[in-house]
Amino acid sequence: MDLIIEGIVQAFKLLFQGDAEVVRIMLLSLGVSLSATVISLFLGVMLGTALGLTRFPGRRFLVSIVNTGMGAPPTVVGLIVTIFLWRNGPLGLLRILYTPVAMVIAQCLISLPIITGFTLASIQQIDRKMQLQLMALGASRMQMVWLLLKESRLPLLAAVMAGFGAIISEVGASMMVGGNITGQTRVLTTAIVMETSKGEFATAIALSIILMVLVYGVNLLLTWAQQRGKTS
Repeated sequence: MDLIIEGIVQAFKLLFQGDAEVVRIMLLSLGVSLSATVISLFLGVMLGTALGLTRFPGRRFLVSIVNTGMGAPPTVVGLIVTIFLWRNGPLGLLRILYTPVAMVIAQCLISLPIITGFTLASIQQIDRKMQLQLMALGASRMQMVWLLLKESRLPLLAAVMAGFGAIISEVGASMMVGGNITGQTRVLTTAIVMETSKGEFATAIALSIILMVLVYGVNLLLTWAQQRGKTS
C-alpha cells in the first residue's frame, strides 16, 4: 500500500514540477499515437466504407482479414515492421528503424484494422433503402457516401477511441521498432516496462498514472464530441 501511495505522490510531483524527461516522453507518446490514429482513421474509413458499400469476389476474405487484424498481437505487428525496416530488409534503405516514424507505422498497422472494422460494421447497419433514396433524390456517389458517414458519426468516434486506446497502451511493437532509446523513442509504456524491470516500482506507478490521465483526457474530448453529436 505504501508503494502505491508513493507512486501517486511521485506522479503529482512529476506532473506539477514539469520534469523535462517526463514531459518529453509524454509529448512523444501523444505525438506518435495521435499521428498513427489520424492516419489510420483516414485509411480505415475509406477501406471500411468501400467494403461496406461494394460487393465483389473475395470480399468476404478481405473482411475476414480485417476481423483477424482487429485482434492481431502487437508483438507480431512489431516483428513484421522490424523485418521490413531492418537494414537488410525490403525497406532497409529508408533507415527509419528505431525512430518515431517506425513507431507510427507499427501503431498504424495495429489501429487500422480496428477502425476499418468499426467503419464497415457502422456502414452495414444502415438500411440499404437509405442509399437508394439518396440516389433517387439526385445525390452523387460522393454525396451519398458523405451522408452515410455523417449518419454513422457516433460509431466512427467510437472507432477512433478504440483505435487510439489500442495503440497508446501497447508496448510490444513500440519496444521492437523503437528500441526504447532515451531522448529519441522512449514513450510512457516502454518507460514503465524499463522502470519495473529495474525495480523502481514507485516511478513505474507514477508513469502509469500519467498514462491513464492522458488516455482519459483524450477519450473525454472524444466522448464529448460523440455525445454532443448525439444530442445535436
